[in-house]
Amino acid sequence: MPPSDKQPTARKAFSGPKIALAVDLYDWHARDLAAAFARAGALAIPIRLGHCGFDTRRPGGLAIPGFGADLPDALFVRAIGSGTFESVTLRLDVLHSLEALGVPVLNSARAIEICVDKAAASFALARNGIPTPPTWTVQSEQAARQTVRREAGRGPLVLKPLFGAQGYGLKLIRREDDLPPFEEVEGVYYLQRFAAVERGGFHDIRVFVSQGEVIAAMTRHATHWITNIKLGARPEWCEPDAEMIDLALRASAAVGADFAGVDMIRDAADRLQVLEINSMPGWRGLQKVSRFSIAGRLAADVLTRIGWSGSKAAAL
Repeated sequence: MPPSDKQPTARKAFSGPKIALAVDLYDWHARDLAAAFARAGALAIPIRLGHCGFDTRRPGGLAIPGFGADLPDALFVRAIGSGTFESVTLRLDVLHSLEALGVPVLNSARAIEICVDKAAASFALARNGIPTPPTWTVQSEQAARQTVRREAGRGPLVLKPLFGAQGYGLKLIRREDDLPPFEEVEGVYYLQRFAAVERGGFHDIRVFVSQGEVIAAMTRHATHWITNIKLGARPEWCEPDAEMIDLALRASAAVGADFAGVDMIRDAADRLQVLEINSMPGWRGLQKVSRFSIAGRLAADVLTRIGWSGSKAAAL
């Protein structure tokens, strides 16, 4: 059932926890989560943050479709949704305000703000001593060209959209002329040292963290250096070693994420480097190689966070 502004009578009579599930589309992930919450005795009500707003006449000052005058027991953020600067700001304001009212929001607005902004995420990683490829973010084509002239002699750079995801918009930069014009990058050049190495194909690792624990990991195999599952990479279960676990937990803590997909890679010297942290990670590829329900684990962790005594095993 897609997100709706209407609240069926059955929802009003429901006695268990009511979890707002912020989605963009009611896709496989949303259905998987909703089913997991239902198995654990909770009701997940899908909402779009674009339908939420402020109403100072209400006790909480917020209008959350599907909850009437009430607030959710928790809010799980699967998606913010695209929009203007103003509309996205308002959606984040809703998350900040729910947190101020004592409603657990996973992930927090601040964690999402850091992770969706690659420059802020790279800064947080480096500041916390987490190995990550050198990164430069500048706001003019001249500055980007200067960076490439200075750094490309040590190896290629990767240009990434500041707010991009799922492997789209990435470009390998070997020389100044590889840089796109200023207007094509929305005024920001985010450049990161290229760390991928061809070893019978390209490989990186996605480590999934929830509530301070690594719950699953996969190696992504691809013929191209962009190893996103949606772009054709093949997932394989990975048993994370102590170093992977340590880096994933430290990276998640550095951005304040309750759950996260931490992407890491082994560079030419076989050192692990954290590339990115995703605060709204998908898990469809990971689920294909996992023997347990990832959505079930996420739902159980959310309910544990709010003190629900329902069966954790039921969610899994």
